[in-house]
Amino acid sequence: MKIIIAGTGSALPVRSVTNDELAKTVDTSDEWIRSRTGIGARHIAGPEEELDVLGAAAAEQALARAGISAEELGLIIYGTATAGYVTPSAACRVQARIGAVNAVCFDLNAACSGFLYSMYTAESMMRMGRCRYALIIGGDMVTRYLNWEDRSTCVLFGDAAGAAVLAATDVEDAGDILSFSMGSNGSKGAVLSCRTLPEDHYLTMNGQEVFRFAVRTVPACIRDALEKAGAEKEEVKYFILHQANARIIEAAAKRLEMPLDRFPMNLPDTANTSAGTIPVLLDQMNRDGRLQRGDLLVLSGFGGGLTWGAAVLRY
Repeated sequence: MKIIIAGTGSALPVRSVTNDELAKTVDTSDEWIRSRTGIGARHIAGPEEELDVLGAAAAEQALARAGISAEELGLIIYGTATAGYVTPSAACRVQARIGAVNAVCFDLNAACSGFLYSMYTAESMMRMGRCRYALIIGGDMVTRYLNWEDRSTCVLFGDAAGAAVLAATDVEDAGDILSFSMGSNGSKGAVLSCRTLPEDHYLTMNGQEVFRFAVRTVPACIRDALEKAGAEKEEVKYFILHQANARIIEAAAKRLEMPLDRFPMNLPDTANTSAGTIPVLLDQMNRDGRLQRGDLLVLSGFGGGLTWGAAVLRY
Protein backbone atom coordinates (compact mmCIF):
# COMPACT_ATOMS: atom_id res chain seq x y z
CA MET A 1 0.00 0.00 0.00
CA LYS A 2 1.15 3.51 -0.82
CA ILE A 3 0.06 6.84 0.66
CA ILE A 4 -0.28 9.76 -1.74
CA ILE A 5 -1.36 13.38 -1.57
CA ALA A 6 -4.56 13.20 -3.60
CA GLY A 7 -5.64 16.84 -3.27
CA THR A 8 -4.65 20.16 -1.71
CA GLY A 9 -6.40 23.34 -0.64
CA SER A 10 -5.72 26.60 1.18
CA ALA A 11 -7.53 29.60 2.61
CA LEU A 12 -6.26 33.04 3.59
CA PRO A 13 -8.18 35.80 5.38
CA VAL A 14 -9.45 38.58 3.13
CA ARG A 15 -7.54 41.40 4.80
CA SER A 16 -3.90 41.81 3.81
CA VAL A 17 -1.75 44.22 5.82
CA THR A 18 1.44 45.52 4.21
CA ASN A 19 4.60 46.48 6.07
CA ASP A 20 3.90 50.14 5.32
CA GLU A 21 0.46 49.86 6.95
CA LEU A 22 1.99 48.17 9.98
CA ALA A 23 4.58 50.93 10.25
CA LYS A 24 1.80 53.43 10.96
CA THR A 25 1.20 51.87 14.37
CA VAL A 26 4.49 50.09 15.16
CA ASP A 27 8.03 51.47 15.23
CA THR A 28 9.21 49.71 12.08
CA SER A 29 9.49 50.11 8.30
CA ASP A 30 9.10 48.09 5.14
CA GLU A 31 12.87 48.09 4.62
CA TRP A 32 13.56 46.93 8.19
CA ILE A 33 11.11 44.02 7.96
CA ARG A 34 12.03 42.91 4.43
CA SER A 35 15.78 43.02 4.99
CA ARG A 36 15.55 40.86 8.12
CA THR A 37 12.74 38.46 7.20
CA GLY A 38 11.74 38.67 3.53
CA ILE A 39 8.16 39.48 4.60
CA GLY A 40 6.18 42.14 2.75
CA ALA A 41 2.60 41.55 3.94
CA ARG A 42 0.47 39.26 6.06
CA HIS A 43 -3.20 38.23 6.12
CA ILE A 44 -5.05 38.98 9.35
CA ALA A 45 -8.33 37.24 10.15
CA GLY A 46 -11.44 39.22 10.92
CA PRO A 47 -14.02 38.30 13.60
CA GLU A 48 -15.97 35.96 11.30
CA GLU A 49 -12.88 34.20 9.90
CA GLU A 50 -12.43 31.59 12.59
CA LEU A 51 -9.92 28.76 12.35
CA ASP A 52 -12.54 26.17 11.43
CA VAL A 53 -13.96 28.46 8.73
CA LEU A 54 -10.57 28.70 7.02
CA GLY A 55 -9.90 25.01 7.62
CA ALA A 56 -13.21 23.98 6.10
CA ALA A 57 -12.64 26.17 3.03
CA ALA A 58 -9.21 24.61 2.50
CA ALA A 59 -10.63 21.13 3.12
CA GLU A 60 -13.40 21.52 0.54
CA GLN A 61 -10.84 22.54 -2.09
CA ALA A 62 -8.65 19.53 -1.23
CA LEU A 63 -11.61 17.15 -1.39
CA ALA A 64 -12.70 18.52 -4.77
CA ARG A 65 -9.20 18.12 -6.20
CA ALA A 66 -8.97 14.60 -4.75
CA GLY A 67 -12.32 13.73 -6.33
CA ILE A 68 -13.83 12.30 -3.15
CA SER A 69 -16.71 13.25 -0.86
CA ALA A 70 -16.41 14.32 2.77
CA GLU A 71 -18.33 11.19 3.78
CA GLU A 72 -15.44 9.04 2.52
CA LEU A 73 -12.99 10.53 5.03
CA GLY A 74 -12.07 8.23 7.91
CA LEU A 75 -9.81 10.70 9.71
CA ILE A 76 -9.40 14.46 10.17
CA ILE A 77 -6.38 15.87 12.00
CA TYR A 78 -6.05 19.62 12.45
CA GLY A 79 -2.49 20.64 13.26
CA THR A 80 -2.82 23.89 15.20
CA ALA A 81 -1.67 25.64 18.35
CA THR A 82 -4.46 28.22 18.24
CA ALA A 83 -7.68 26.20 18.07
CA GLY A 84 -9.58 28.91 19.96
CA TYR A 85 -11.60 26.42 22.02
CA VAL A 86 -10.63 23.99 24.74
CA THR A 87 -13.40 21.85 23.25
CA PRO A 88 -14.74 21.08 20.69
CA SER A 89 -11.60 20.62 18.65
CA ALA A 90 -11.02 22.56 15.44
CA ALA A 91 -11.08 19.20 13.61
CA CYS A 92 -14.56 18.43 14.94
CA ARG A 93 -15.75 21.90 13.97
CA VAL A 94 -14.42 21.36 10.44
CA GLN A 95 -16.10 17.95 10.37
CA ALA A 96 -19.45 19.59 11.11
CA ARG A 97 -18.96 22.23 8.43
CA ILE A 98 -18.05 19.82 5.62
CA GLY A 99 -20.26 16.88 6.63
CA ALA A 100 -17.50 14.33 7.18
CA VAL A 101 -19.79 12.17 9.31
CA ASN A 102 -17.58 9.06 9.24
CA ALA A 103 -14.31 10.68 10.28
CA VAL A 104 -12.46 10.34 13.58
CA CYS A 105 -11.38 13.90 14.46
CA PHE A 106 -8.79 15.47 16.72
CA ASP A 107 -6.34 18.38 16.95
CA LEU A 108 -2.59 18.05 17.20
CA ASN A 109 -0.43 20.80 18.70
CA ALA A 110 3.15 20.89 17.46
CA ALA A 111 3.12 24.65 16.76
CA CYS A 112 4.70 25.44 13.38
CA SER A 113 5.51 21.75 12.85
CA GLY A 114 1.81 20.87 13.18
CA PHE A 115 1.16 19.95 9.55
CA LEU A 116 4.14 17.60 9.39
CA TYR A 117 3.22 15.98 12.71
CA SER A 118 -0.33 15.54 11.39
CA MET A 119 0.98 13.89 8.24
CA TYR A 120 3.25 11.65 10.32
CA THR A 121 0.32 10.58 12.52
CA ALA A 122 -2.17 10.09 9.67
CA GLU A 123 0.31 8.09 7.58
CA SER A 124 0.98 5.76 10.51
CA MET A 125 -2.74 5.15 11.05
CA MET A 126 -3.33 4.59 7.34
CA ARG A 127 -0.49 2.06 7.10
CA MET A 128 -2.29 0.13 9.84
CA GLY A 129 -5.42 0.03 7.69
CA ARG A 130 -7.46 2.36 9.91
CA CYS A 131 -8.80 4.35 6.96
CA ARG A 132 -8.43 4.82 3.22
CA TYR A 133 -8.76 8.61 3.12
CA ALA A 134 -7.50 11.15 5.66
CA LEU A 135 -7.73 14.93 5.76
CA ILE A 136 -4.83 16.76 7.36
CA ILE A 137 -5.03 20.49 7.96
CA GLY A 138 -2.38 22.90 9.17
CA GLY A 139 -3.47 26.33 10.27
CA ASP A 140 -3.17 28.99 12.93
CA MET A 141 -4.57 32.32 14.04
CA VAL A 142 -1.28 33.59 15.46
CA THR A 143 -2.24 37.25 15.09
CA ARG A 144 -4.76 36.85 17.93
CA TYR A 145 -1.89 36.03 20.29
CA LEU A 146 0.44 38.90 19.37
CA ASN A 147 1.41 41.99 21.29
CA TRP A 148 1.05 44.60 18.56
CA GLU A 149 3.50 46.86 20.37
CA ASP A 150 6.26 44.26 20.19
CA ARG A 151 7.86 44.66 16.78
CA SER A 152 10.13 41.64 17.35
CA THR A 153 7.08 39.36 16.97
CA CYS A 154 4.11 41.23 15.51
CA VAL A 155 5.77 41.85 12.12
CA LEU A 156 6.47 38.14 11.59
CA PHE A 157 3.12 36.38 11.60
CA GLY A 158 -0.11 36.03 9.63
CA ASP A 159 -3.18 33.77 9.62
CA ALA A 160 -3.99 30.93 7.19
CA ALA A 161 -5.00 27.30 6.81
CA GLY A 162 -3.91 24.68 4.31
CA ALA A 163 -5.15 21.14 3.77
CA ALA A 164 -4.26 17.91 2.03
CA VAL A 165 -6.20 14.72 1.40
CA LEU A 166 -4.09 11.60 1.87
CA ALA A 167 -5.21 8.49 0.01
CA ALA A 168 -4.12 4.88 0.39
CA THR A 169 -3.63 3.13 -2.93
CA ASP A 170 -2.22 -0.09 -4.33
CA VAL A 171 -1.51 1.37 -7.78
CA GLU A 172 1.99 0.19 -8.64
CA ASP A 173 3.37 3.42 -10.14
CA ALA A 174 1.69 5.79 -7.66
CA GLY A 175 3.65 8.17 -5.49
CA ASP A 176 4.24 7.49 -1.81
CA ILE A 177 5.38 8.99 1.47
CA LEU A 178 8.86 7.51 1.67
CA SER A 179 10.25 8.58 5.02
CA PHE A 180 10.08 10.89 8.02
CA SER A 181 12.63 12.35 10.40
CA MET A 182 10.95 13.85 13.47
CA GLY A 183 12.13 15.26 16.78
CA SER A 184 11.38 17.37 19.84
CA ASN A 185 13.36 19.12 22.56
CA GLY A 186 11.15 20.24 25.43
CA SER A 187 14.09 21.60 27.41
CA LYS A 188 14.25 24.49 24.91
CA GLY A 189 10.53 25.23 24.97
CA ALA A 190 10.91 28.62 26.61
CA VAL A 191 12.56 30.17 23.54
CA LEU A 192 9.17 30.20 21.77
CA SER A 193 6.10 30.11 23.98
CA CYS A 194 2.57 31.36 24.43
CA ARG A 195 0.25 30.86 27.40
CA THR A 196 -3.55 30.95 27.34
CA LEU A 197 -4.23 32.84 30.55
CA PRO A 198 -6.39 35.95 30.00
CA GLU A 199 -3.75 38.17 31.59
CA ASP A 200 -0.83 36.45 29.84
CA HIS A 201 -1.60 35.24 26.32
CA TYR A 202 1.02 36.91 24.16
CA LEU A 203 3.53 34.96 22.11
CA THR A 204 7.15 35.48 23.18
CA MET A 205 10.22 34.47 21.24
CA ASN A 206 13.99 34.56 21.47
CA GLY A 207 14.57 35.20 17.79
CA GLN A 208 18.31 34.59 17.75
CA GLU A 209 17.94 31.28 19.58
CA VAL A 210 15.20 30.14 17.20
CA PHE A 211 17.34 31.11 14.22
CA ARG A 212 20.34 29.14 15.47
CA PHE A 213 18.14 26.14 16.22
CA ALA A 214 16.49 26.20 12.80
CA VAL A 215 19.58 26.58 10.62
CA ARG A 216 21.26 23.72 12.47
CA THR A 217 18.31 21.34 12.82
CA VAL A 218 16.48 21.65 9.50
CA PRO A 219 19.37 20.58 7.22
CA ALA A 220 20.25 17.74 9.62
CA CYS A 221 16.73 16.29 9.69
CA ILE A 222 16.42 16.66 5.90
CA ARG A 223 19.63 14.68 5.43
CA ASP A 224 18.33 12.03 7.83
CA ALA A 225 15.00 11.75 6.02
CA LEU A 226 16.72 11.47 2.64
CA GLU A 227 18.98 8.72 3.95
CA LYS A 228 15.97 6.81 5.28
CA ALA A 229 14.25 7.18 1.91
CA GLY A 230 17.33 5.99 0.03
CA ALA A 231 17.33 9.22 -1.99
CA GLU A 232 19.96 11.79 -2.91
CA LYS A 233 19.40 15.51 -2.39
CA GLU A 234 20.08 16.13 -6.10
CA GLU A 235 16.96 14.11 -6.94
CA VAL A 236 14.70 16.50 -5.01
CA LYS A 237 12.73 18.90 -7.20
CA TYR A 238 11.60 21.15 -4.35
CA PHE A 239 12.42 21.60 -0.69
CA ILE A 240 9.17 23.00 0.75
CA LEU A 241 10.22 24.47 4.09
CA HIS A 242 8.34 26.19 6.89
CA GLN A 243 8.07 29.85 5.88
CA ALA A 244 9.37 31.50 9.03
CA ASN A 245 12.14 33.70 7.69
CA ALA A 246 13.86 34.02 4.31
CA ARG A 247 17.26 34.07 6.00
CA ILE A 248 16.61 30.68 7.60
CA ILE A 249 15.59 29.17 4.25
CA GLU A 250 18.65 30.68 2.55
CA ALA A 251 20.91 29.32 5.30
CA ALA A 252 19.36 25.84 4.98
CA ALA A 253 19.91 25.86 1.21
CA LYS A 254 23.54 26.88 1.73
CA ARG A 255 24.18 24.15 4.32
CA LEU A 256 22.61 21.56 2.06
CA GLU A 257 24.69 22.92 -0.84
CA MET A 258 21.62 23.14 -3.05
CA PRO A 259 20.48 26.02 -5.31
CA LEU A 260 18.03 28.45 -3.74
CA ASP A 261 15.60 28.11 -6.65
CA ARG A 262 14.67 24.67 -5.29
CA PHE A 263 13.43 26.34 -2.09
CA PRO A 264 10.17 28.10 -3.02
CA MET A 265 8.92 30.93 -0.80
CA ASN A 266 5.64 32.78 -0.36
CA LEU A 267 6.85 34.83 2.61
CA PRO A 268 6.54 38.18 0.84
CA ASP A 269 2.74 37.82 0.71
CA THR A 270 1.78 35.61 3.66
CA ALA A 271 4.45 35.94 6.39
CA ASN A 272 4.77 33.11 8.93
CA THR A 273 1.39 31.38 9.30
CA SER A 274 2.76 28.75 11.70
CA ALA A 275 1.29 25.31 10.90
CA GLY A 276 -0.26 26.80 7.77
CA THR A 277 2.94 27.64 5.90
CA ILE A 278 3.79 24.26 4.36
CA PRO A 279 0.29 23.22 3.22
CA VAL A 280 -0.54 26.71 1.90
CA LEU A 281 2.67 26.83 -0.14
CA LEU A 282 2.14 23.25 -1.30
CA ASP A 283 -1.35 24.15 -2.54
CA GLN A 284 -0.19 27.33 -4.24
CA MET A 285 2.49 25.36 -6.10
CA ASN A 286 -0.04 22.69 -7.01
CA ARG A 287 -2.48 25.25 -8.42
CA ASP A 288 0.33 26.98 -10.33
CA GLY A 289 1.23 23.71 -12.05
CA ARG A 290 4.69 23.50 -10.49
CA LEU A 291 4.05 20.01 -9.06
CA GLN A 292 3.92 16.97 -11.31
CA ARG A 293 3.19 13.36 -10.43
CA GLY A 294 6.47 11.58 -9.78
CA ASP A 295 8.28 14.65 -8.40
CA LEU A 296 10.46 13.96 -5.37
CA LEU A 297 9.66 16.52 -2.65
CA VAL A 298 10.99 17.29 0.80
CA LEU A 299 8.73 18.98 3.36
CA SER A 300 10.40 20.31 6.50
CA GLY A 301 9.24 22.38 9.43
CA PHE A 302 10.23 23.52 12.89
CA GLY A 303 8.55 25.36 15.70
CA GLY A 304 7.58 25.71 19.33
CA GLY A 305 8.07 22.82 21.68
CA LEU A 306 10.72 22.80 20.31
CA THR A 307 9.62 20.53 17.48
CA TRP A 308 10.90 19.71 14.02
CA GLY A 309 10.49 17.27 11.20
CA ALA A 310 11.05 16.39 7.56
CA ALA A 311 9.21 14.16 5.12
CA VAL A 312 10.37 12.78 1.80
CA LEU A 313 7.61 11.92 -0.62
CA ARG A 314 7.06 10.98 -4.22
CA TYR A 315 4.25 13.28 -5.31
